[in-house]
Amino acid sequence: MLVILVAVLAFYVAWNLGANDVANAMGTSVGSKAVTLKQALIIAGVLEFTGAVLFGHEVSQTLATKIANPALFADTPQMLLTGMVAVLLSGGLWLQIATSRGLPVSSSHAVVGAIAGFSWVALGVNAIDWSSIGRITIGWIVTPFISGTIAALFYSQIKRWILEQPNPHTQLDEWIPWLSALLLGVFGVIVLPSLTQPIADFLISQVGLKIPAHDIPLVSGAVAAVGLTLYSWRQLEDKGTKGDSIQNSKSKFQNPVEGLFARFQLLSACFVAFAHGSNDVGNAIAPLAAIAYINRTGMVPTNDINIPIWILILGGAGIVTGLGIWGKKVIATIGESIIPLQPSSGFCAELATATTILLASRLGLPVSTSHALVGGVVGIGLVQNMKSIQFKTLQGIAGAWLITVPVSAALSAAIFTVLRAVF
Repeated sequence: MLVILVAVLAFYVAWNLGANDVANAMGTSVGSKAVTLKQALIIAGVLEFTGAVLFGHEVSQTLATKIANPALFADTPQMLLTGMVAVLLSGGLWLQIATSRGLPVSSSHAVVGAIAGFSWVALGVNAIDWSSIGRITIGWIVTPFISGTIAALFYSQIKRWILEQPNPHTQLDEWIPWLSALLLGVFGVIVLPSLTQPIADFLISQVGLKIPAHDIPLVSGAVAAVGLTLYSWRQLEDKGTKGDSIQNSKSKFQNPVEGLFARFQLLSACFVAFAHGSNDVGNAIAPLAAIAYINRTGMVPTNDINIPIWILILGGAGIVTGLGIWGKKVIATIGESIIPLQPSSGFCAELATATTILLASRLGLPVSTSHALVGGVVGIGLVQNMKSIQFKTLQGIAGAWLITVPVSAALSAAIFTVLRAVF
């Protein structure tokens, strides 16, 4: 009975996570009109769910066992169980409040803050892994600046060498292979590590292949990038004359060059959605996984734990349901309320977001997709025209970022205190 009630709470958190964080994947694509809102919800729903179910266990393990010091709860597993219930309630409440106001916040920060809040009340300040909190803070500060810089660099080059040229159609035809290679190179390295890690583990353990495990995904990403580059060249040759493919692109754009960029942006948004689902589902289901483990074994999970497939499915279903029913507000904030977006600028924002996440992962820094994407959009606004940036919207977003960890911690601490007193 307890697990069923907690599963409902986890679904509630995943619902709000989907309603808020779906903007990370699709907000810029909707804002630039590369896809309609309905198309965005369908695409993001499929890819978020797939990423969550297939590759969501690693982040869930980390959140379930690494933020609070589980060894301190070894003699009182019920206290950790109660704390994780408080995490689900507080994280879900804060995400719902932010989503109702259209504010893109970090679900990772909300859950980490909630875990820290109940741990402090339960066992004191030493129960918190302050080094993890410190890394999150660094990531929060640095992420939007890095993403904004990368987006501004990408967009300034596209603007200079394609959009502002006398014949942008011909210029874009020549750039298609290189944009393809860049897109697959960046996103391939983000998605393929999850896809190829089981293959790498098998080759190393069973076949005896002498190669570092992390090199196999990198090689896979490089091969995918080269493959798409060659495919793009082949497609151009088949057209016979340059410009034909562009002239027939998405007639809803007054500028046909933007029509082809819409295709690139749709592909980039798909990769972001998949990667987001595989990473952020842990924010919703990690507490449920810890509770299910305690309920089943009577012990505290101190190392990596096996996440049952039904928990991953529950988290993925919650994300999809939330984004489908309540994801419109945050999508509008990201895609329409910061700067006007075209597919070329939206593509650069998503590419900068993925690049930032990749760089941070290599450095071991936890980052927020929301922070990266907002920073990317602002960076493009600085290149276009600073006056086009809606600073009032940014003030609201920054305020929500600032208070996410302390508000979540306070909510969790209060809820944990009440639950412990009642039960």
